[in-house]
Amino acid sequence: MKKHLFVSFLALILIGTSLSSCVDTESTVETILERDKKAIEEYLAANPITGPKDFVDDITGFRVIWQELSNSGQLPAPGDTVRVNYTGKLLSERVFDTSIESVARANNIFSENRNYIPIRFILGRGQLIEGFEAAIAIMEAGDKATVIMPSLYGYGNATQANIPANSPLIFELHLIDIKKGPQQ
Repeated sequence: MKKHLFVSFLALILIGTSLSSCVDTESTVETILERDKKAIEEYLAANPITGPKDFVDDITGFRVIWQELSNSGQLPAPGDTVRVNYTGKLLSERVFDTSIESVARANNIFSENRNYIPIRFILGRGQLIEGFEAAIAIMEAGDKATVIMPSLYGYGNATQANIPANSPLIFELHLIDIKKGPQQ
């Protein structure tokens, strides 16, 4: 009986050890978030961005820096349809997507098969990445802002077209207008 308990105990230790060795400490959410926050801080040290207003979440590294305040007083709510011009970039400043044709042409990402118009979506439905929607939710109609987000609020550990996994993102956003919808 003692031998059976010892073998069972040893088997549990071996299983536990092998499972814990499968956890890649370089790939944990906490490690990636810390790495993203450091990369964002380094980016901002080399490329200071200022504006009349900002929002900084020190815990996550998520930042919104307003470039222009409209003072329209019109904040979107979940269920509202918003129209937004945007440009998405990596911390290397490489533009990966935009709704603005001139920006697409200037950054060699123009496609003849695409209409370059503001994106329209219903806020709060999770149609876009979390960081994009979170930034729009705190902007007023007419505001322009630069948003810098850790990969957790972007595409996370998924590679997306020409965006590497675990990439912090920058978006330049212009909340053009808000159409009130059924509130959620």
